[in-house]
Amino acid sequence: MLHWLSGTAILVAILLMFVVGVWACQCTGQALGVADYGGIVWDEIVAMLLVLCFTPPTLVWYVVAFLLFRLFDIWKPFPIGYADRHIHGGFGVMFDDLLAAIYAIVCLLLLVQWGVI
Repeated sequence: MLHWLSGTAILVAILLMFVVGVWACQCTGQALGVADYGGIVWDEIVAMLLVLCFTPPTLVWYVVAFLLFRLFDIWKPFPIGYADRHIHGGFGVMFDDLLAAIYAIVCLLLLVQWGVI
């Protein structure tokens, strides 16, 4: 459904999904007694949607975008790792994935600019 929206509308939808995710991750973490339970994937979904907004629409680029996002989400270079360790609650769960998305977007834009694929 997001495909039918304008670029601005998609970004607004992702922002709303981020805000809802902060609340949902906070509630779920409290209910489970684990702040960033591995079964919570809303943070990855929202972040990946943001990455896809900047991804050229081909299967190869979608794979590259996914791999870049996962690389930064797992590796957690500064400041992602710092945020992961120091920002808690629902916002912390969502924020480190947002940072990983930004890293992936920057890399994607550089790869596109350089004509790598």
